[in-house]
Amino acid sequence: MKNFIKNNGLSIVFFLLFVISIIGQVYFGFLEYNKDRVEEGVAAIDLFSYFSSGHFIQSTFENWESEFLQMALFVVFTIFLQQKGSSESKDFDKEEETDREPDPKGGLILRFYKYSLTIVLTILFLFSFGIHFYGSLKDENEQLAIKGLPLENAEKYITDSRFWFESFQNWQSEFLSVLAIVLLSIWLRQKGSPQSKPVDAPFDETGS
Repeated sequence: MKNFIKNNGLSIVFFLLFVISIIGQVYFGFLEYNKDRVEEGVAAIDLFSYFSSGHFIQSTFENWESEFLQMALFVVFTIFLQQKGSSESKDFDKEEETDREPDPKGGLILRFYKYSLTIVLTILFLFSFGIHFYGSLKDENEQLAIKGLPLENAEKYITDSRFWFESFQNWQSEFLSVLAIVLLSIWLRQKGSPQSKPVDAPFDETGS
């Protein structure tokens, strides 16, 4: 057990942070959702029902969608784009280990495995995007039903400003965070972190 924790400490800590955060989201989202319902003159729902509400589904998957999009694009763009001096960038003036060709005996499985990280992240993004759309449409129709207004259909809602506002407000924050770590790692350091260059490394160490 001690070796397992030592070897997987980063995953364990971030998994625990995820669990704590999702519990917090569910708890406060549940309270907020019921507060809105009561203000609209509608009966509150129980916690179990909240998990199938559009409010929970939309708020959860719109965030997951942006995370997987950011990670997929970062993995792909760092293949052929460089940022001089950044610890997040390859140095195109020398051969990197990540560009080394594996043993070609793997056949079709190897061809998939060579791009498996990007493929899986893209699938997770598309899955989250689809569930976000479903949850956002469901939440919109729940609100319209409370107000006695006509419901939206999927064909019309795919161009709705609310859905795309939800997406872009998350996408922009993810792209900004990547831009921040790419640029800040040029000049700033964190001793001991693989996301940082050595403390005494020159600013232009990465790239030509």
